[in-house]
Order: sequence, then C-alpha cells, then structure tokens
Amino acid sequence: MPAPTQQKIIIEEIKEGVIVLKGGDLRGVLMASSINFSLKSIDEQDALILKYQSFLNSLDFPIQILMNSRHLSIDEYLASIEQKKKEQANELLRIQISEYLDFIKNLVQVGNIMDQSFFVVVPLARVESKEGNVIEKLGLFQKKDNQKTKNFDELKTQLWQRLEYVAAGLAGLGIKSAPLNTEEIIQLFYRLYNMGTKTVPTAPTKE
Repeated sequence: MPAPTQQKIIIEEIKEGVIVLKGGDLRGVLMASSINFSLKSIDEQDALILKYQSFLNSLDFPIQILMNSRHLSIDEYLASIEQKKKEQANELLRIQISEYLDFIKNLVQVGNIMDQSFFVVVPLARVESKEGNVIEKLGLFQKKDNQKTKNFDELKTQLWQRLEYVAAGLAGLGIKSAPLNTEEIIQLFYRLYNMGTKTVPTAPTKE
C-alpha cells in the first residue's frame, strides 16, 4: 500500500512565517518582483549581471529561487463584468459589454496567458556535532514549551537576519521582496500541491 502524501512532505509545521522541517531545519520565503531583462540596454544588462554575481558571491549560505507559473484565472473578474451587464439599462452598452467579455475570454484562451510568481527560499540548517545536533541539546523538541519557544525564537532571529540580507541584495538589483507570513506560505504550498484547485484554505494556526 503506497504511503500517504503527508509522509512524503518533509514539513513538520509552519508558524510565525517560518517553515519547520521534520529534521529541525528552518526555511523562510521571500516573494520577489521581477525585472524585464530583455528590455534593458546592453550596458544595463551587463551591470545587472555583475551586481547579481556580486550578490551571489556575498552569500555564505545557499538560496533557492522558485518560479511558479499558473494559467491566469479571471473568472471572478468576468463574473463581475457579467453582473454589471445585467444591471445595465442601456441596450447599446449591454452589447458593448458582451463584446468586451467575448474579447477577453478569447484573449485568455488563445494567448495562453500565464501568471508568474517568484520566490526566494532562505534556509537555516540545524547545527550538528559528533555527539548530536545542537538543537536537540538545546531542547528545541523537548516537551518543555517555554524552552522550545525560547530556542525557536533564537533560530527565527537568525533566519530573519538572512532574509533581511537577501532582501537588501535583491533591492540592489532593483527587485522588491517581502517575507511571506504563515497564511501566505500555507497558501503557496496548497497551490503547489493542488494546481487545479481555485479555493485556498486559511491558516489553521495563530500568528
């Protein structure tokens, strides 16, 4: 019997904007804007490449760049336009709205328009030693809630310092970024594992 999906996901929990993996490692996620590289001049492109190279060389930890592409869904927008058409008393305007709706629907179908989102995943790995990892020694996963909370806060602070450093580096490239909170991270993973689902659950945990 195949293992359930939950066993294949290495996430222990998501809280306070932090992904806690089953092994104890932490992850933070930045949502980033994009720049149209092809519209830049040759000199601007060269300058961006050098800045990006310098940014990567300045990192003493790995990062993961994630691009999520989805077919653009405008169902809610079309429904709102359809409602306005029904409320419109002017026959000529109703006809124009119908033509506009047909145009938009055809544009999305023929153009295969995609909605792209960009994310940067920043890790904080657990520290290991020959006698066991430091997180276990500190009691991060012990039953004492106060000690667990204290050590989580310390690790979260270190992770946040990395997130701020990466965000500053991206800003130097003209890329705006912001960390995802708990609910936004849950929504991101839900969309990744349920590509055809339109509704997204809200976070079951408290910030």
